[in-house]
Amino acid sequence: MLAVAAFGAAVGAASGTLAPAAQAQAQSPVDARSPVGLWRNIDDETKQPKALVRIAERDGVYYGRIEKILTEKTDAVCDLCTDERKDQPVQGMQIIDGMRASSDEPGLYEGGRILDPNNGKVYRSRMRVIDGGERLEVRGFIGAPLFGRTQTWVRER
Repeated sequence: MLAVAAFGAAVGAASGTLAPAAQAQAQSPVDARSPVGLWRNIDDETKQPKALVRIAERDGVYYGRIEKILTEKTDAVCDLCTDERKDQPVQGMQIIDGMRASSDEPGLYEGGRILDPNNGKVYRSRMRVIDGGERLEVRGFIGAPLFGRTQTWVRER
């Protein structure tokens, strides 16, 4: 649904059918400190692209949804999930929720959770926008951020 809305906004902006405020928003450059947008998820172990994840914001809370699976497992379901996502398709699944911008550090988003669809586990999470908005460090952890792992995602243009 997010992809359809974003696609509609892009088409509307190009055709001039959007209201002026919406047209300005559709054409505005990406804020280099914002995680909002489409990201190529790179596996931290294989270094291969796995999925496209769209991050959006609603009322100051950031969430992310798998928009497209980039591996041969396009029909994967989360058979190891233990919540309402159990046996649901991974493509289209919300995997990030509850992130909020840090009041102390621009470009840092924390306090959220991230689902690893491969093992069905939900981890505490934080994200940091780096490299002028071109990359996103996504860290999932148990307890303190020291005990976890980080993936670096690449912004899609």
